[in-house]
Amino acid sequence: MDRLEAIQAFVRVVEAGSFSVTARERGVSQSTISKQVAALEAHLGAELLRRTSRSFNLTEPGAAFYESAVRLLSDLEAAESHVGRRHISPAGLVRATVAPVFGGLYLIPKLQSFFTQYPNIDLELRTAPEIEDLIARGLDIAIHNGPLSDSSLIMRKLASVPVIAVAAPSYIEKKGTPTELSQLEQHDCIVFAPHGEPFPWKFSTGGRDIRIKPRGRFRTHDAEQIRAAVLAGLGIAQTPGWLFTHEVASRRVVRILRDYEPDVIAISAVYPGSRRLASKARVFAQFVAKCLAEDAMFSSVSYESLSQDLQA
Repeated sequence: MDRLEAIQAFVRVVEAGSFSVTARERGVSQSTISKQVAALEAHLGAELLRRTSRSFNLTEPGAAFYESAVRLLSDLEAAESHVGRRHISPAGLVRATVAPVFGGLYLIPKLQSFFTQYPNIDLELRTAPEIEDLIARGLDIAIHNGPLSDSSLIMRKLASVPVIAVAAPSYIEKKGTPTELSQLEQHDCIVFAPHGEPFPWKFSTGGRDIRIKPRGRFRTHDAEQIRAAVLAGLGIAQTPGWLFTHEVASRRVVRILRDYEPDVIAISAVYPGSRRLASKARVFAQFVAKCLAEDAMFSSVSYESLSQDLQA
């Protein structure tokens, strides 16, 4: 058994979620891949994949070995690069999670250029917001808005964006423009309620933070519905600036209460601290940072410092 080849096959089976897909990619039969994984299990003396008639699941030893195998292959790739083979193009499947509207607004419309630049990389985007279980869900990287509570994960800042209050011109014409926070009581607020309760709006003035519980007739837990409600003139919303960056620039919405805007929020690449970030995931993070740097709403970090951070 070629152990390295068997390990590569095992990792790809887990990433692709399929023996047949892995076999097609490697130009061999499905039985060949099955035999490689079975030989690896026999060598290790542990079941890595628990197979059913139609699918498979990672066992606990399999999940642990997968993490070690990904780290091993990443270190091998880095070693090859350091001895002068920098022309090697990153390859493989990148499994990433992003906020759904963020992905639709900023990433998907620009993916063609990414695929052109990196023809050997496949991308799978997921929209689940929880990132604490990146390893359990087999994800390589998360594009995350805001702070991070899980200290076992590594976070590298890609850009920052303001938190803004906005309303459509049609709403402003009907209700007027609030210039003081106290005036929000007389306005219709579009309420973000992720767990059934209104999420408080945060403002800043005189060096202190102020939290306001918004009130309005329309509430939702979905960012796309907040966009639609604002554009329909239903009221005022407070959101990360990226949700309305194009509409602010084109004046389809009005940015209000700017003197009270809170601190900016970071947009970061997050990945497991247990392993080095693979080059395929690193170039994806750099691509996201480049997309954000092209938009005036974002404050981006320098490309050189980001590259160093992602390789640390």
